[in-house]
Amino acid sequence: MRFGLRRIRGLWRRLLRLERPREALVTWRTGGAALVLLLCVLVALLSSWPWLVEPNLRPGMAAPFTARAPADATVIDSSALEQRRSQMLPRSQIQVVDPQASAVLEEQLEQRLQNVRQTVASDQPRPDSLNLTEEERRWLTAQTPRQLVGWERSLRQAQLRMLSQGVVASLSEGQLLQAAVLQLDGLSPPARSLGSRLLAASLQGRTNLRSDSFLSQRRIEDLLTRQGLPTIRVSRNDLITRQGEPISPQAFDVLEHFDLVNHRPRPLAWMARFSEALAACGVMLLVMRRWRASLEPRQALLALAMLVLVQGFKLWLGDQASPLALLVPPTLLLAQGLGTAAGLAWLAVASMLWPFPVEGLLAPQLAVAALVAAIAAVLAGRQRNRAQLLQVALLLPVGAMLLQWLLIQVFNLSGLDAGNGPVSGSDLLQEALLVTGLLMAGLLLAPLVESFFGLLTRARLMELADLERPLLRRLSKEAPGTFEHTLMICGLAEEGARAIQADVDLIRTGALYHDVGKLHGPQWFIENQENGANPHDALDDPYASAAILQAHVDEGLKLARRYRLPRPLADFIPEHQGRLKMGYFFYQARERDPAVSEDRFRYRGPAPRSRETAILMLADGCEAALRSLPPGTNEVEARAMVRRLVEARQNDGQLDGSGISRAELELVIRAFVRVWRRMRHRRIPYPIPARKAFSA
Repeated sequence: MRFGLRRIRGLWRRLLRLERPREALVTWRTGGAALVLLLCVLVALLSSWPWLVEPNLRPGMAAPFTARAPADATVIDSSALEQRRSQMLPRSQIQVVDPQASAVLEEQLEQRLQNVRQTVASDQPRPDSLNLTEEERRWLTAQTPRQLVGWERSLRQAQLRMLSQGVVASLSEGQLLQAAVLQLDGLSPPARSLGSRLLAASLQGRTNLRSDSFLSQRRIEDLLTRQGLPTIRVSRNDLITRQGEPISPQAFDVLEHFDLVNHRPRPLAWMARFSEALAACGVMLLVMRRWRASLEPRQALLALAMLVLVQGFKLWLGDQASPLALLVPPTLLLAQGLGTAAGLAWLAVASMLWPFPVEGLLAPQLAVAALVAAIAAVLAGRQRNRAQLLQVALLLPVGAMLLQWLLIQVFNLSGLDAGNGPVSGSDLLQEALLVTGLLMAGLLLAPLVESFFGLLTRARLMELADLERPLLRRLSKEAPGTFEHTLMICGLAEEGARAIQADVDLIRTGALYHDVGKLHGPQWFIENQENGANPHDALDDPYASAAILQAHVDEGLKLARRYRLPRPLADFIPEHQGRLKMGYFFYQARERDPAVSEDRFRYRGPAPRSRETAILMLADGCEAALRSLPPGTNEVEARAMVRRLVEARQNDGQLDGSGISRAELELVIRAFVRVWRRMRHRRIPYPIPARKAFSA
């Protein structure tokens, strides 16, 4: 019995260790938490909106009850009426004259008249676009300025009469020319022929008409009234709907005629849906914080804002909404910046909160979209550069299109309601192109989103780890000893992170930036000192020396803000020192004043709050000790030395908030020794030949 209780207790402790976050939770301020709660409420309101404004029944849904007609009635068939109206629309368009288009055409005529004036004013014949005949040229030459003004006035009045009747762009040039000749009847033949060509050229291929939707709708209504409205005749006790069967559009019209459709808000149903959506948002945030304890309010706001946009598009587009276009791009972006678990959590909530019933072709479409988005979330966390993300953005829509086409062909889904989604190959291709465009736009906007919301994608980590970055180049030039020390720590930290399956890319990049604060005074740190000169000896003030050491942390945080380093990287700067004691200067101060407080000689912290920063602290403390081991040191001795250093940090309480376990510490110790063994490998001494004497 005792053994069973002990075993259950051990399993419970193991479960608690698994559920405990591996890093300390970031505390949210009141303002940020309030904004997150407000967006959660907005998502819940959008998700439950149909239960406030839409009827409890709609065509296509399963009837919740059996209904019979309570009396004889004649009901307007709304679906047939809408179909008849759509058929009348193309041939019932009414067009009116657009004054702005007429003004443009009048300007065209004025330009051509200007060309005529220039031709008349020129004393030398020259090529022109008027194609004047000899008779017309002689006529123009013989006209006085007053006669030309009168002729131009006649052309303008003729064009005004033609424009007032409306000009169609598809009218042939011959018809326009004939109409212009009729308008200029009464002029001499040369004046009439030239004027008609000018009018036809200014109107050819252009129109001054526009469609008037109001007049067109009135005409359609008049035609419908003359033809008679389509109706449904219902007799008393006729069966309208049977429980469980889909409601047809005609049955819905009859139900609505007899006031059997409830258009009033349904508070209980709305409250249930609202609570469900609000709880789903809460669970999503809990999952995100469980797998990413450093989640900031602005990152949670990004996930919720995307959910708001998706829910809004669902309501706006209705049955025409494409699950693929709504689910895949946000999932890919969130999985890049917040991790696969965050992307999958968002996908689950966005797929579940559909504001209308999932029926017909929408069901398999939603399944395909969820599958493709889940694949995108898994792949996003493994892509290490933008080129790989570009490949994913191109391949995912193609795979989704092929999968949808296969489902339609195999399960014969093309017979389902076409209003719920694409069923033809061209529609699938258009949807794939839309998703590809959205993914490309997301990749283009990703750097801006990363910077604004503090996201740290794998691709951005790789970019920040480039040794040609400005801050790292400064470190290599101005503090070469610190830069070399940084590269050594990178090797130790990477191997330690790999041993316990921590984030290797994060710790590599964080290690590169952890000591950038030493740029404010490289000569104060021993790795940058040359010729054995130590300015601390000349300073001879342990308090000032301790302040200088603390300043390299403070200045590092300032540089991180100036160079816009993401917060997870900036955290390496203070946490790699934690609350460690500056032992050398503390003992100097104690020799002068035994009552000196130890707190004055400790870094201000905070202590490591993640496994990655804890590993970097250990690597920073062990790097110099491992390099100083004598040549004859074996692995057991090296491991014992590293273990003493690690236990000293642990006993000092520096690792309490990091989430790293004792077993993981042992793996880290062994990893450090492996790196030390690689650094201490032997080399074959190559003989150097003696230099030959130079002979003339």
